[in-house]
Amino acid sequence: MGARDLLLPAFAMAGLVMVVMMRMGYERLSQLARNRIHPQAVASSAQMAALVKDSRAADNFRNLFELPVLFYLALVVGVLTEQASALTVGLAWAFVALRVLHSAIHCTYNKVRHRFLAYLAGGTVLWILWGVLLAGVL
Repeated sequence: MGARDLLLPAFAMAGLVMVVMMRMGYERLSQLARNRIHPQAVASSAQMAALVKDSRAADNFRNLFELPVLFYLALVVGVLTEQASALTVGLAWAFVALRVLHSAIHCTYNKVRHRFLAYLAGGTVLWILWGVLLAGVL
């Protein structure tokens, strides 16, 4: 396995961010049109929250810039320290799969317990990845 194998999950995560961003844009524009809300009326996040009721995609979009930031950094660390093994690549893909699951739950039926379990599993996989990388550096 090489650096390419460890970087492909980053491209997949970027693809997920793009899909959620497009869904967020569609949902927001649809709600503004449906409720006849002028775009200037939602210029701030407080105004948006008061006037636009369905924020699932926007909330998920923000989530994709929390734990995944540490994921991207882990991949860079893995590449720079030449730790593209079956284990690190497998953990990276597992994290991506769990984030896809988390986004799917968040953007659709949004059951908090299901979403939390996906989040917890993804976070656990991420911390294991960081542990494997640390062990490889030591």
